[in-house]
Amino acid sequence: MGKTAFMFPGQGAQYCGMAKEFYDNFAEAKEVFEIASKASDLDVAALCFTEDDRLNITEYTQIAMLTAEVAILKVLEAKGLSCDVAAGLSLGEYGALAAANVMELSDLFRVIRKRGLYMQQAYPEGGAMTAVLGMDASVIEKICEETEGIVSIANYNCPGQIVITGEKTAVDAASAKLTEAGAKRCIPLKVSGPFHSALLEGAGKQLGEVLADVTVNKPSIPYVSNVKADYVTEADEIKALLASQVSSSVRWQQSVERMLADGVDTFVEIGPGKTLTGFMKKMNKEVTVMNVDKLADMDAVLEALK
Repeated sequence: MGKTAFMFPGQGAQYCGMAKEFYDNFAEAKEVFEIASKASDLDVAALCFTEDDRLNITEYTQIAMLTAEVAILKVLEAKGLSCDVAAGLSLGEYGALAAANVMELSDLFRVIRKRGLYMQQAYPEGGAMTAVLGMDASVIEKICEETEGIVSIANYNCPGQIVITGEKTAVDAASAKLTEAGAKRCIPLKVSGPFHSALLEGAGKQLGEVLADVTVNKPSIPYVSNVKADYVTEADEIKALLASQVSSSVRWQQSVERMLADGVDTFVEIGPGKTLTGFMKKMNKEVTVMNVDKLADMDAVLEALK
């Protein structure tokens, strides 16, 4: 029998009203929002459910996204759905931590609130991120290395889609070289910082200081680290991995390949949108991939998996 993975999306998938159906219909979801609000000193329900420009500002996006993801997760768990392994893209890795019961929820939300603040403040101007389509990773790595300034790979999303990050001048220069080398498209992303680049090492250090005071438990199930693209099963390495993740490449494609190699054949994306579901379909068309964003999605998943 195969294994099931829960996977959690990162920034960019957020939208006004995410998880509201769960909040309105399940006490488990409402409780998650209340815990998040108390831990962050924000009205997270208002942030998620009313038109608010802050939803697209990193320091607020992260707490809002994670709350929506965990709210849906807790409803699924209450319905009896479980997984063998969890993973998440960037911010989504904290959803995987929730699935693996690595921290108390209040600590998890306190940490993600600080993470969003530190990442927002780390490099407020002069940074950029660009999605590179239709280019082999090894070529992108080489061109980034040869480009003057700070530019590197932020995300290995799936075959044919990689994101580069760093100083805007360096990212633009690398993009021009990549286009010349045959990239299908280079699309600048609307982001507020050069995330997952060396420019955010300071933010990672600040986050590490916050994590030093947090109790971290042995994962109840393995989760896949963005940094390692491998399973984490012990508590002692988690804090260092989360601190370095801020400025390290998100090895999402490699993370999925690790789960596939371990026999995972069912993937359930939990949270706003279908970004990871789309990536999965470009990596492996043989496995079962579902997402839970709305109540109707949950009903379909429960019918298929229970």
